[in-house]
Amino acid sequence: VALCFLKQNYTLVSEFIFQGFSNFHEHQLTLFVVFLALYILTLAGNVIIVTIISLDRHLHTPMYFFLSMLSASETVYTLVIIPRMLFNLIGLSQPISLAGCATQMFFFITLAINNCFLLTAMGYDRFVAICNPLRYSVIMNKRVCLQLVWGACSIGLIVAVIQVSAVFRLPFCTTKVAHFFCDIRPVMKLSCIDTTANEILTLIISVLVILIPMSLVFISYILIISTILKIASAEGRKKAFATCASHITVVVIHYGCASIAYLKPKSENTRDEDQLISVTYTVITPLLNPVVYTLRNKEVKDALYRAMGKKLP
Repeated sequence: VALCFLKQNYTLVSEFIFQGFSNFHEHQLTLFVVFLALYILTLAGNVIIVTIISLDRHLHTPMYFFLSMLSASETVYTLVIIPRMLFNLIGLSQPISLAGCATQMFFFITLAINNCFLLTAMGYDRFVAICNPLRYSVIMNKRVCLQLVWGACSIGLIVAVIQVSAVFRLPFCTTKVAHFFCDIRPVMKLSCIDTTANEILTLIISVLVILIPMSLVFISYILIISTILKIASAEGRKKAFATCASHITVVVIHYGCASIAYLKPKSENTRDEDQLISVTYTVITPLLNPVVYTLRNKEVKDALYRAMGKKLP
């Protein structure tokens, strides 16, 4: 009887409804305006970075190739999540089908993991540039750069297939997702059955795709800093640190947000706290990439001046 009831409920759930920011009902219009402004800035910033890097020959280097791939990935990542969230805030939300929810989760996981490993590739690029400068052009050739990008994307795709398959094998009994997009844990909470096995799988995957690339970047920077400290001139040390500053800033914020979101215990935060963390890595972090790399990076700023036909400052 229980199995029949379970099956009946499972067949009844054909779509989900996002609860979004219903707890902030009186502030939803303000949130819409703020998130829309941030989204427009994110799209514009990332599109400008990709365009400038493709047009300016001074930026045709491995470091900026990875940056353009990261910006392109961040652009698609935000397109998958934010437009529906904005519609939800002004009361135009529509239910999402199971297939639509699975598709959104698939792209979210693929691109989030792709971004993690692209940042790792950028860390490796900085390591080779500073610790092995004479062989930089040989080690970081075009084929190696393409392989690193392909590897980052492949890991994202494989993990997304595993994770989404595991989640959408579950029978679902309720339709209201306590979130603004199809994130893994909020969707699993709608299941009729115990999801301990899925929770363990999610934690294992999170540890692998967050801690491993984060550790690789950390090791790279230990070696980079030890090499920089051996440089005799203060000007040389300053210049070497400057080439890494933008990347370090993005890495700390990106991995910090990912760790808080996916490596914390299941019931540690309230729904509002979880949503605040999610806003950080879906809305704020993608904006940091263009902001940090244009404000802190002289080469990108110089390229922007050249594109606008202005004299370099």
